[in-house]
Amino acid sequence: MTGRHPRLNPPPLPEPRGPLSAWAVTSLRGSRPAPPPPRPEDCPPYGDDLHLALYVLYELHYQGFEDVSDTQEWNPALLAHRALIEDRFLRALRADVPVHPDDTAERALDALQLEPARDDSTGVSGFLRDEGTLDQLREYAALRSLYHLKEADPHAWVIPRLHGRAKAAMVAVEYDEFGAGRPEDIHADLFAALMADLGLDTAYGHYVDAAPAEALAVVNQMSLFGLHRSLRGALVGHFAAVEVTSSPASRRLAEALRRTDAGHAAVRFYTEHVEADAVHEQVVRRDVVGGLLEQHPELGPDVVFGIRTTTHLEDRLASPLLTAWREGTTALRSRAVQPS
Repeated sequence: MTGRHPRLNPPPLPEPRGPLSAWAVTSLRGSRPAPPPPRPEDCPPYGDDLHLALYVLYELHYQGFEDVSDTQEWNPALLAHRALIEDRFLRALRADVPVHPDDTAERALDALQLEPARDDSTGVSGFLRDEGTLDQLREYAALRSLYHLKEADPHAWVIPRLHGRAKAAMVAVEYDEFGAGRPEDIHADLFAALMADLGLDTAYGHYVDAAPAEALAVVNQMSLFGLHRSLRGALVGHFAAVEVTSSPASRRLAEALRRTDAGHAAVRFYTEHVEADAVHEQVVRRDVVGGLLEQHPELGPDVVFGIRTTTHLEDRLASPLLTAWREGTTALRSRAVQPS
């Protein structure tokens, strides 16, 4: 792999997108007193300002930021206001993705496999396979880097909250995600190699300023579910949804990368997921979800919530991407940081 290791250094703080993210960034810079934090209630729950603020506060639990003290991770004032932002996001998700009493995790997962979008060209991976350009694949990889360069990390937070069969199975799948003992096979590093093949900067968090709110929300969902024990069922549902949908989508993306001669490492990331996630899907359904609900059947609605909010947020991301690409424009927020 060429270029900088994607997790070598913490990234710089991103540029604010409104008063809420300006408060978060100013608080972390510490060069002057932060203004009073605005009310999250006044911000759109899926908007740029709220999701950048939430992303910045969550990143303190991952790589942190350049010139920001590690002690800020547990700053009580930041945590208190983060809880208000989380509540705004979570209430919007619960309103938009209701779970009915007769919904089951099994039915919710089955629905993912029955959707026509899994096999035709209406989704992002189908579009990229059939007609996407190399520049559009670069844009997609730049946005997905915010997810894939931390791919398995937020899911690992659920491990101490599981027991028995569910824990053993979760660890087994995560073991593969982290390279099965081989550092060169860690999935986050395989994605960095994909980025290098596409001529992208592989530094962790490099493309956050380019990412629209919809891309940040997808990443924030993982952190929200992972950091809260009360949402462990939702995190398991999210994890299951990812594993069920990953294999067919990865096959289409591998075909897109081959068609555009993107490079061996670029193709390898997705071909690795075609086989691995087909196996993981069965383990997750039978043992992670099954084991959790055998011990805690009351978490069934939370698992369904995690599954369906994953689809909801992915669909929200797909819409602006496909609209931009079909109109021949960039899906990134700024052409100044467009990959080339």
